[in-house]
Order: sequence, then C-alpha cells, then structure tokens
Amino acid sequence: PLAFIGSLAYDAISDWLSRENGIIKSYSYLIFIVAIFMGYFEVFYALSKVQLQSVFGNFVKEIFARVCATILLILIYFQQITNEQFIYAIVTVYGIRMLIMLFYAFSLYKPQFIFKLPANSKEVFSYSFYIILAGSASGILLDIDKFMIPQIQKIAELAYYSVGIYIASVVAIPSRAMQQITNPITAKELNANNLEEVGKLYKKSSITLLISGGLLFLLINLNVNDLYAFIGKPEYAVGGMIVLMISIAELYKLAIGTNGAILINSKFYRMFFYFSLAMAISVIVLNRWLIQLIGIDGAALATLIVVLLFSTFKIIYVQRKLKMQPFTKNTLVVLVLILVLFFAFYFIEIPFHPLVNITFKSLVVTIIYVLVIYKLNLSEEVTRILKTYLEKIKRL
Repeated sequence: PLAFIGSLAYDAISDWLSRENGIIKSYSYLIFIVAIFMGYFEVFYALSKVQLQSVFGNFVKEIFARVCATILLILIYFQQITNEQFIYAIVTVYGIRMLIMLFYAFSLYKPQFIFKLPANSKEVFSYSFYIILAGSASGILLDIDKFMIPQIQKIAELAYYSVGIYIASVVAIPSRAMQQITNPITAKELNANNLEEVGKLYKKSSITLLISGGLLFLLINLNVNDLYAFIGKPEYAVGGMIVLMISIAELYKLAIGTNGAILINSKFYRMFFYFSLAMAISVIVLNRWLIQLIGIDGAALATLIVVLLFSTFKIIYVQRKLKMQPFTKNTLVVLVLILVLFFAFYFIEIPFHPLVNITFKSLVVTIIYVLVIYKLNLSEEVTRILKTYLEKIKRL
C-alpha cells in the first residue's frame, strides 16, 4: 500500500525531498528500490535465524556492504568511476546482498506455501503487526536525522555528520554480535517461563557488553582528533562532538543488555511498539528544534537525549513487570574506570604523526583497561576469555 501511494505521489515527494538540495531529486526513486532490497534481506535473514544459523547472515549484513562501499569509494577516489556510477553501484550492492541472503536462506529451509491460515492466526497477526510497526519506528529513530539535516542545513553538513555517526557506531559492534546468541536464548527461556535464567542473562549481557563497548568507546573518543587529522580533511573535524554524543548513546544501549529482547519476546511486546513510537516522535521534534538551534550537533544531541530517556523508561518498565534489572555493583566500577581513563587521556596532545599518536594511546589505554578488568574480575565471561588469550601468549 505504501509503495502504491508513493508511486502516485512521486513527484510531490521528490520535490519535497529536494527542496533544499536539488541534486537529491534525480535519485529519489532509488530510495524505494533500496528499501525493497533491505526489507527482503531482513525477511531472508530472519528465516535463517529461525534455523539458528545467524553467523553467515550477520557477516553479509555487517561486512559485505561495508567492504563493497569501501572498494567503490577507493574507485571514486582514483576517478575510476563517476559519482553517478557510485550511487547506482551502491544500490546494486544492496540488491546482490539480498540475493545472497535469499539463496542461503533457501539452502537452509525450502519454504512450503500453504494457502491456509494457522490455528493461532490471530496471535500471529497481532504480534507481527506490533513488531513491524515497532521496527518501522526504530528505523525512523536510526535514519531520520540523515533525512532532516539536508532539509535544514547544507548537504555538506550531512557528510560531516554521517562520518561521525559511522565512527561512533563501532561502539555498537559487540551488541550486534551478542544479539545473535542472546535473543534466541531469551525467547526460549521466556517461553518456558524461566524468569531466573532470563534475569541472569540480563545481568551477564549488560556487564559484558558494557566492558567490551567501554573499551571501544575509549579508543574511539580518545583518538578521534588524531583520526580526523590523519584523514586530512579539516572540515570533517566538526564531527568530534557528534562522535562523543552518539557513542555515549550506543554505550548506554549496550549497558541495558537484553532489555529489548525481553520486551519483544514477552507478553509485553506491545510496549516495545509504544516505546519505539514515542522515541520516533520525540527524535523528530527534537531534531527539528535542535538542528535549527545548533546545527548537526543538535541531531546528535537529540538522539542522545531520546536514547538516555527511553532506555531508562524500558529498564524501569521491565523492573516493575518482571522484577529484574541489568545492573550490578560491578557496573558502577566499570563506569568509573571508563570515566577515569577518558578524562585522564582526553586532554593529552601528543606532538607526533596522528598514526603514531593513535597507536600509542590505544596501546596504553587498552593495557590499563584490560588489566583492571582482569584483576578485579568484573565479568566471569570476560575474565574467562582473557585467561584463554593469556595462556596462548604464554605458550608463545
């Protein structure tokens, strides 16, 4: 239905999108094509996850498109392709990614088409309706800032913002990997009404993700100025504060562990939709105000405010309904460690080549961080992994 409406109002929509930046109009129809490719990729990816095979799909989702985009950027840098060819090539990459996932999913399970509603069709439709709407609202939260910035600021500002977002998103990598493991387990334990195990996983995922994400947070923000200097594009350095705010938001999302999986897979799944809808509306309102007020930093600040506020609401809701929360006394210790290292190294300027500075700071911070985590045994899972690596090093 949305595609049909979009096709009827294509001219009006494309004119509106290109109101501030006319270059967008020529490519606005590609948004619909990419949306189809991305949507069906998620369908086939979900099919593979149902078969408990998520590693390959996660690789295709997280790595394949990024590697292809990097190659295309190198080609455009050396003037082997034009800007227009780059845009169409990116769309093609998303199409290929969808096809790869299609063939892989069908190799795991060949679907059988049965033209009959299941016995529990009402529950299935209700759950699907709310989760699809929640996913749509979450998509707005992720991308609305990139859509709104060109409507208010020059399109160059979007480039600076996007680079900052891309750098900060590295903090979320541990969550993406762990979700492939924790989500099915959470769903299984909730289905068995084993709330004790759900609570244990809630706490374990929180501290483990906070520790791993905390190190990435430090490495990114302590080196961000040198990273921009190494890129050699001074105008992009305005994204330093964007990186900090978005990485704080990502770190807080890591700290709440399996909260989202608990909401989605429990009888309170409708609340996940309401939270997502409220977040989407809030971020639109805040973006409209803050981008006009302080530019692209306002978009990052809007995201940070919404994530901090509604993630806290989610924690409180799960605590009240299921009597569980993700934090332990070790959570506070990790946060103090992150803050101490951040303020100890953030204002230190080393007068060498940016690459040397990044390497030196990263080594020193990583060694201190890992040693403290290991000595204090703040997470059994992390300590076990560190012991494994230390034993391998000793054998060498």
